[in-house]
Amino acid sequence: MVGSSHEALHRIFQKDPGLLTHALQRVLGVPFPETREFAAMNVDLTEIEPVERRVDTLLRAETDEGTYLLVVESQGEVDGRKRGSWPYYLSYLYEKYRWEPVLIVITQSAATAKWAAQPIQLGLRGWESLTVRPLVLGPENVPVIADEREAVRDVPLAVLSAMTHGRGRNAAAILESLAAALKTIDRDSAAVFVQFVDSCLVDPQAKQMWRDLMTAMQYFWRHPLAEQVREEGREEGRVQERAEMVLRVLEWRGIAVSDSVRKRVDACADLDQLEIWAQRAVHVTDAAELFVES
Repeated sequence: MVGSSHEALHRIFQKDPGLLTHALQRVLGVPFPETREFAAMNVDLTEIEPVERRVDTLLRAETDEGTYLLVVESQGEVDGRKRGSWPYYLSYLYEKYRWEPVLIVITQSAATAKWAAQPIQLGLRGWESLTVRPLVLGPENVPVIADEREAVRDVPLAVLSAMTHGRGRNAAAILESLAAALKTIDRDSAAVFVQFVDSCLVDPQAKQMWRDLMTAMQYFWRHPLAEQVREEGREEGRVQERAEMVLRVLEWRGIAVSDSVRKRVDACADLDQLEIWAQRAVHVTDAAELFVES
């Protein structure tokens, strides 16, 4: 199960590599050759020296014009260290495989996209020894698809739209259009897209909106994502019950509960910690003693 938006942005291309070359052609206008076959490759670029270097996703694309290595980096924010690591990745991979590497940066931030798109030039000014020009997919060039008919015509692009634009005033229209479009494709592909969109939505309101849409579509309810949602709901219920129990025990014993104590107990999402506090609540003489380690 995908655990974060960063993870999802590259896991989706490992699961459906065709979405990546589709995005290059439709979004960036890069005439990438027709691909016959994709293969996931080891992302570890560590050498014998103890310096760990990993790319997010590394795919081998077999095309009619030769073999390419698609080096995919999910970039959440500006990071000056990439000025050195990205050229290293490309040079190392070319030396190792002798296949042409293509650097693709995925981001949900317009500012990060603008920074990432700037060429990296190493060497003498005007006579650079090495120039790296990343291909960047982000909110500035991935179109907003908020129309159901448009989403149906190009479901993969609608998925990218939701992943990069799924927040703010357009979120509802984008997610509703995608939800309708997912009904028109095969179940396995739709289920994969559902998971990745869910993982990429960082805005809590948009994420809840998406889950409500997927819950309403019983078609998806048997998918692991639905089970994850149900389990999260059960977990939240157990946490809430345990927190209430801690406070009730104190109140039953006539122990005054200040607002600060109540807020700290209510804010705790750790069942084990709440269990410890519940046991202490039976013996303490002051509510603040719940938080004193013995």
